[in-house]
Amino acid sequence: MKRKAAGEGTPPAICTPLVGKTKSEIVDELAGILAKKPDMLEWRADFFQDVGNPAEVLAIADLITGTARNVPIIFTIRSSREGGQPIPLSDGEVIALCAAVCNHTDIEYIDCELSNAPENIVFLREIAHKNAKKVIASFHQYEYTPTREFLLHKLEEVARYGLDVAKIAVMPCSMEDVVTLLGVLVEANKKMSIPIIVVAMGQYGVVTRMVGGIFGSALTFAVGHSASAPGQVPIDDLRMVLNSIERAMK
Repeated sequence: MKRKAAGEGTPPAICTPLVGKTKSEIVDELAGILAKKPDMLEWRADFFQDVGNPAEVLAIADLITGTARNVPIIFTIRSSREGGQPIPLSDGEVIALCAAVCNHTDIEYIDCELSNAPENIVFLREIAHKNAKKVIASFHQYEYTPTREFLLHKLEEVARYGLDVAKIAVMPCSMEDVVTLLGVLVEANKKMSIPIIVVAMGQYGVVTRMVGGIFGSALTFAVGHSASAPGQVPIDDLRMVLNSIERAMK
């Protein structure tokens, strides 16, 4: 993920989610998704039915990286408070599992929600950086779009923690919310040197998945097999739009 300046016209990286509940489902998903050549994959391990078994999680992580080869992987356990699946793990256990993924697998990126306790965020940062991994610090609001000031504060919080990538995903209730979010993205890119990912979900947010790169978003999410959030666009459709935008802006 290279940092992109607003107006640069360079398409963001396209990431597709893996949301299989079992090993066989994940294997099937991988085969279909990799054929569509995404730039990155996100394993949403909160969908995995054995997420409470660290040995199984590490084994699946190795399977994914071995199959995907040179495609970078994001390891994510989304909490239910931020729109994820209910899982039998505490926040501390999730952080410990993320640390184990850093220590024992070739996965490159680890998602860490900013709603975690500060000491847990710092602990995971240290483990990740020791293993040459990068932390995507994320904030999700699935009901509405917070204020401009709140969103900027969240992005600045990522920089204060010394994390590697900032991500915000919100639910817009109007197109005005979408404009607010894109404005935050432009402003934050002027102040911050790390990559920023900004996504609006749902029907109003679809446009951000298509034009977010123009405003400085480093990555967008697309459906390869099954969606992990509302408003995701099929990867082939999204790539066609991104390529059209890139050609028009040259």
